[in-house]
Amino acid sequence: MPYDAEDTRRRIFTAAAAEFAEKGLAGARVERIAARAKANKQAIYLYYGSKEKLFAAVLRARLEEVSLAVSIDPDAVAESVGQMFDWYREHPELIRLLLWEALEGGGEPAEDVGERRDGFRGKVQALVDRGAFDHLPGEADRVRAAQDLLFTLIGLIAWNFAVPGTCRVVLEEDTDEAAWSRRRATVIEAARVLASPRPALTGNARHVPEPGR
Repeated sequence: MPYDAEDTRRRIFTAAAAEFAEKGLAGARVERIAARAKANKQAIYLYYGSKEKLFAAVLRARLEEVSLAVSIDPDAVAESVGQMFDWYREHPELIRLLLWEALEGGGEPAEDVGERRDGFRGKVQALVDRGAFDHLPGEADRVRAAQDLLFTLIGLIAWNFAVPGTCRVVLEEDTDEAAWSRRRATVIEAARVLASPRPALTGNARHVPEPGR
């Protein structure tokens, strides 16, 4: 059977994703990745250059996957959040990879920080363009509000899968399944409230509370 380079790359990538999610960058071993992939170490270095570059490639691909699979619909934010919740539940390795990056990155920005920022800018601008923050006076204010909303929604979703044990204990549920079911409904409702349109402010129509109120 002829050597299939693309299949080897896929097997290495899949094995690396599992290894990095379990062990992090520092704890991962090229030997274990090679064994999982039924490939040799030389192939890993040939296709990806180093363990660090392989980790970066895995994380970048997972972020692209969630971006393509689910996006925030400015007209249906709560429904989009429910879909994102389901995606993260089915792919908990992304949360673990992001946590490992934060723990082991030493505070240095990721090499693909520009690409990540551009992706989020598109989502933020979509929220602004659909009028989610028209009650704010200026474009810069609306952009900042959309950025805060997006990051808050990501946090509402991701924390459930970052600390599932704590989620279960706080909610006093017997299983992760029961806890996640409750949390999904709660997160969707929170997103609905956070994204609710507010009346536009015109002229000097802002309400200033009276002293003591």
